[in-house]
Amino acid sequence: MSSFRSRSSVILAAFAAATAWPAMAAAQPADDALASADGVGEIIVTAERRQESLIDTPVSVGVVSGEQLRSFTQGGDDTLLSLAGRVPSLYVETTTGRIFPRFYIRGLGNIDFYLGASQPVEIIQDDVVLEHVVLKSNPVYDVAQVEVLRGPQGTLFGRNTTAGIIKFDTVRPSQELSGQIQASYGTYNSINLDMGVGGPLVQDKIAMRVSALYQHRDDYVDNVYVGPSADGTVSPKKNAMGGFDDKNARLQLLLTPTERFSLLLNGHVREYEGTSTLFLRGGLVKGSNDPIALRNVVAFDEADNNQQDYSTAGASANAAWDFGGVTLTSITAYERTQGQSRGDTDGGAAANFPFNGVANGFGQSRGNVRDLDQWTQELRLASDGDQALKWQVGGYYFDSRDITDFYQRAFFLTGAARNPNNWVRLRNKNTSYALFGQVSYQLTDQLTLTGGARWTKDTKKTRLLKTANTAANVVTYTGRTNVRLSDKEPSWDVSALYEVNPNFSVYARVARGFRGPTIQGRSAVFNADFTTANSETILSGEAGFKSVLLDGKLRLNATGFAYRVKDIQLNGNDSNGNGVLFNADKAEAYGLEADLELRPVPNLSITAGASWLHSEIKDPDVFAQTCGLNGVQVCTVNDPFFTRGTGTGRTYFASIDGNPLPNAPEYNFNIAARYDLPVSDDGRLFISTDWNVQGYTNLVLYKTEEFYSKGNLEGGLRIGYAGGNGAWEVSAFARNITKEKNLKGVIENYMAAVYNEPRIIGISLSGRLRP
Repeated sequence: MSSFRSRSSVILAAFAAATAWPAMAAAQPADDALASADGVGEIIVTAERRQESLIDTPVSVGVVSGEQLRSFTQGGDDTLLSLAGRVPSLYVETTTGRIFPRFYIRGLGNIDFYLGASQPVEIIQDDVVLEHVVLKSNPVYDVAQVEVLRGPQGTLFGRNTTAGIIKFDTVRPSQELSGQIQASYGTYNSINLDMGVGGPLVQDKIAMRVSALYQHRDDYVDNVYVGPSADGTVSPKKNAMGGFDDKNARLQLLLTPTERFSLLLNGHVREYEGTSTLFLRGGLVKGSNDPIALRNVVAFDEADNNQQDYSTAGASANAAWDFGGVTLTSITAYERTQGQSRGDTDGGAAANFPFNGVANGFGQSRGNVRDLDQWTQELRLASDGDQALKWQVGGYYFDSRDITDFYQRAFFLTGAARNPNNWVRLRNKNTSYALFGQVSYQLTDQLTLTGGARWTKDTKKTRLLKTANTAANVVTYTGRTNVRLSDKEPSWDVSALYEVNPNFSVYARVARGFRGPTIQGRSAVFNADFTTANSETILSGEAGFKSVLLDGKLRLNATGFAYRVKDIQLNGNDSNGNGVLFNADKAEAYGLEADLELRPVPNLSITAGASWLHSEIKDPDVFAQTCGLNGVQVCTVNDPFFTRGTGTGRTYFASIDGNPLPNAPEYNFNIAARYDLPVSDDGRLFISTDWNVQGYTNLVLYKTEEFYSKGNLEGGLRIGYAGGNGAWEVSAFARNITKEKNLKGVIENYMAAVYNEPRIIGISLSGRLRP
């Protein structure tokens, strides 16, 4: 009852605030997007660590405004996962709940669900690199703009990355009162409250902004398991899981004591409780790709209904000194998190899913980040002004340390003893040092050349603090207990941009990127030695154009690209479902991406994006272990394969030479449209919709008849009224309006399926307080 009252209070407070906001905002000027309905306007980005027009930036950049992002998450969707398919060449997924999103740009990513996994896509929030997978999950709110920088990065931003960067910039404090709020309520008591408000505390000296995000959904998945509970945590229960509470707050203070010095202080916290990913056992049958499991019914026999919770806190100080012609910037940041996640790894009670007449399956997995600390420090000196020569140089230091526990139990109802000591504890440390610089020179009024370089040393250490014991508490682990990997590599990029006219430019870019070596220590939970992967490097080329056409009514950008990754880091699974790191010789890919914004007639706006990708793993000597249970291949493998062992110990290995990269959609297409119908001097009715179609996507390293998605479709709809010249809106909305059940991930050995979010229908109120 108390939790219900608490949520009810939040709902009432949110809607009271949203309802009161129009009165505050009504006197404000019209929203820019509505006021400039006859043109697409200009987009300003910071892809080069300085503000410049998108059309003048020699990098492939996808842009999502804060307002667009808030529209996608009205139903309480994960703010990061909602970007999937919204930006050409960007894909996002998770099979470990909200605390572990995985990102892919141009097909490059990492399917490993190990908590210490390294990803080739870097996340940057308010100029701070978030490296650990749990920190990457920090939701974004009160956002001004999202920029997706495609291709190798590292010359200017934080750590090296071979795939690209997703850069989130929240609304900064200003010397004028401003704010925004969006509150929505929908199916399963889904609540989404995203707000921010700020202004001057001391005029021209101190400004502040307070931002908050609250997301809630009731549990809506029934656990129908009846039988002996493997760990004493589970009994049949209606509405046992599927919900979440995600509470976030941020305070920013901007100090400007002089005209030449500014200090932006940022402090933020997160408290998350929810459900980790639900693996729906039997969601696929051999020979078919049709997901057949019910979305809202499971039969889990342990893992405490897939409980997941994390607490995160962080702070940063961004100081800038203007010395006249040059600016020195220092960014110091600290992040800390701890929490745990449990999952019924086999996706259902073994007794309910017998194989060859025998009830069997792995019980649960559990990962606990006992303590994670990340320190980063960046110093950068950059030229100011619009002179022909622009430059910047700097240094970067990164230090991340954590202690993590992993637990995984092989559970057989017919035999093996259940061992509470079958867990390992690891201490991980990752340090990185880098020097970087960039020079840009405008040779003529139309031609600008840019070059950058970076030197990085990256070191990882993993130490085994506790081994997994047998049922008799006997230590049998004989592998390594202390592994250190280190490498140092250069990165660079060269680009040219030619301005045909102020509304049309062409560019080309060549870049080399680097991702440091990686250690997989979780394997010790099965008494298997650590697995490791050496550094990977990428050489990438791209060329494209950026334009504003049709007298400012159309923005059209397009890029073609190709890349080769040498010693690409890949992750497969062994018969225990345990992640195995390895290097393949190389992977190659090429593709196209394009986006447009069109305002063909007054009051109608259309945005669209598309990407096409061909990727291949190239190594005839690399094989991945395939789906198998008790020595039987449970899926239909289309690659050449061989076997090892006999009987119930038989395992299957498939050649992955020539296969596409996993979770790399062959194509993606998205479109959104909004039409406003004026009904008064300051009000209008509107209808908006957005849709995404995803092409063939292989979910694992090897090819099968089952483990892929093709033609995934998802759409949203909003109908409402905007008043006060765009200062406030009230609307009805639907997310996943057609109730699609899209396959997003699999657990191979158990033919278990992971689905997308269910349909959410609700109402929303929003307001904007403009300076």
